[in-house]
Amino acid sequence: MRNNARVIAGVMASLFAASAAAAEIDWTPVDQAIGKKGALQPGGVYKFGLPRSDLKVTVDGVAIKPTLALGSWVAFQPTADGAMLMGDLVLTDVEISPVMKRLIDDGVEITAIHNHLLRTSIPVFYMHIGGHGDPLKLAQTVHAALGLSMTPLTQPGASPPAPLDLDTAALEKTLGFKGTVNGGVYQFSVPRAETISESGMAIPPSMGTAIAINFQPTGGAKAAVTGDFVLLGREVNPILKTLRQHGIEVTALHSHMLEDSPHLFFMHFWANDDAAKLAQGLRAALDLANVKRGS
Repeated sequence: MRNNARVIAGVMASLFAASAAAAEIDWTPVDQAIGKKGALQPGGVYKFGLPRSDLKVTVDGVAIKPTLALGSWVAFQPTADGAMLMGDLVLTDVEISPVMKRLIDDGVEITAIHNHLLRTSIPVFYMHIGGHGDPLKLAQTVHAALGLSMTPLTQPGASPPAPLDLDTAALEKTLGFKGTVNGGVYQFSVPRAETISESGMAIPPSMGTAIAINFQPTGGAKAAVTGDFVLLGREVNPILKTLRQHGIEVTALHSHMLEDSPHLFFMHFWANDDAAKLAQGLRAALDLANVKRGS
């Protein structure tokens, strides 16, 4: 118990230090290097959303919005000697190799490459990355690498959110968590209860360790749902079976990080059905995971 207390205290101290360091960093040069503004997240993380609005992708006849499943992102967490970088880059099959070469030439690690969805109308893959160092140099590398893809790197114009054809209050009541509207999609981010670390450094949920559940209205009270459950090994098969029992397809199972503790598995899913019915199935799966309630 004493050892566990020391670990938790150490992790909390590192999170506090990261938040303090983030407040001291001038992120303006990093914004300029990426080509758009980032946003400060809880835990001192500075994050960029890079939606692939250039891609026209369908799955089972559903046109996928960028915020449903085509959202690249990179995030910086301050450290004593610079920053830790993590990200997830949405790439087509022909973009993977040139982007990878540019990243590894500058010392950025590739931690995973895989699919998230099945039956996409064009080949779409997801490249997870990690790195440490000067945040400006890391940002310059990311920008140069994504410049070898068709990823839009300019700041989009602001537009008011359109109303969603979903009973979002009912979804929140069923899932037990609050959601947010983003680009025509209703998104839920559910943190795990454990403290997650990578190479001994605490990783906040905003660095990609939270369960993501996204609803995109498809008409007639239906929605396409996708995202990923972030799981311990012992949770994988009970949740996989529960999702399938509720008509939700499991489309991928893999890791995103290399030295995370505890080691996490990411289970991606897909369905297009009555939104209330899907929410009930997703809640049944959430009840089998060690998530942080009240978030």
